[in-house]
Amino acid sequence: MDDGRREDPGNRLGSWKGLVPLGVAATAALLIGGGVDMVHRHQRAADEEHEAKPAAKAEKTGPEFIVGVTQKGASLLVRNVRTGANVGLPVAAPQGRRFHRVAALKDGSYILATPGPRDVTFQRLRLDDGRPKDLKPLPNAIVPGVSTVWSDLAVTPDGAQLAYVTYKGASARVDVVTPETGVHKVWTTRLRARVGSLSWSGTTLSFVWSPVGTGKHQVRTIDTSGAAGDLKSSKAVMPLPKGSFNAVMSRDGTSLIAAIAKSSEVTLQTFTVQGTPAKTLWTLKVKGAPTGLDIAHNGRDVIVTAGDLYAQGVPTVPAGDLADAAW
Repeated sequence: MDDGRREDPGNRLGSWKGLVPLGVAATAALLIGGGVDMVHRHQRAADEEHEAKPAAKAEKTGPEFIVGVTQKGASLLVRNVRTGANVGLPVAAPQGRRFHRVAALKDGSYILATPGPRDVTFQRLRLDDGRPKDLKPLPNAIVPGVSTVWSDLAVTPDGAQLAYVTYKGASARVDVVTPETGVHKVWTTRLRARVGSLSWSGTTLSFVWSPVGTGKHQVRTIDTSGAAGDLKSSKAVMPLPKGSFNAVMSRDGTSLIAAIAKSSEVTLQTFTVQGTPAKTLWTLKVKGAPTGLDIAHNGRDVIVTAGDLYAQGVPTVPAGDLADAAW
């Protein structure tokens, strides 16, 4: 690949001096060197343009597929983002388990939570040109406890750590697990509240804290590199504005992204980590109330679940048959 540092052909003209007088050689060198420089500049510009086109195309197109968990968790589906059509055959949940939550990794694979009666295990799905290729367990990743409709999953982009929320009654427990080793830390609370909308930025885990019966929603963070313990040790970041129930932290940790519902529209709004409104990303008409907000595996695109799936620059993806989805 041309990196713009190739040797300039205009510097390789020494042989001309042995063929013509010095004055003529100097003129010839200038003419030929300049001509070769011009050709070189045009070639380099063409190379850069050629290299930029695929990058620009990827910037516009974003992820091609979503992986969705069916409503009862019996199977998962791969769906084309552009056409809304299923790709390949449904994949059945492991025996004695069901699929519940799904998260995308930056390499294009997916982690799925598979709850059982007493614990939650995890599987990794890989695709081949959009079609399910294999589904393999993460044997060291096990979270004890009961998974409920409120339970949530988030995985670091490289898959090195995952976080999962289980409940005892209405009190949440957050497990952060290293799948490779099985080592995990636990944060618990006796307060009755929902812990949802999990997202990662480095070792920081953000979540939306929603005390039962209050109608209030607050973004909080945990430094997972520190000591585990009570969820009260988490840091308050900002209250969510009216009409917002979901928010995620950007991958670089410099901003928050919230989905704000009003009438039949959803606005995706960014905020500083101090809670100041920063930028409106987009506003779209939606089918239902927002129930999910996720960053795609490329770390850039954001998908909103509101009856169907919505993102900027792509058609609405049908999702009435899905309980959860990631791309």
